Amino acid sequence: MPVNDRVVDVRAEIPRTRHEVIFSTFATLPAGTAFILVNDHDPKPLYYQLAAENAGEFTWAYLEEGPEVWRVRIGRIEPA
Repeated sequence: MPVNDRVVDVRAEIPRTRHEVIFSTFATLPAGTAFILVNDHDPKPLYYQLAAENAGEFTWAYLEEGPEVWRVRIGRIEPA
């Protein structure tokens, strides 16, 4: 895991606020940087929502895939 990536652990957040936390983090993410999402389940639905709303603007890489903890590196792509 790159040292400079911010870690956003949403496991302690109530479920209805998790996406809000994640999307606000992504919205303020400078191009060319990333954050590490830590979750207690596979955030695949979040991937599809990001793809629908931010197509071509992000990267998604699983770092850990359960069964108790998922870690995903989500980055903002530099504009072409």
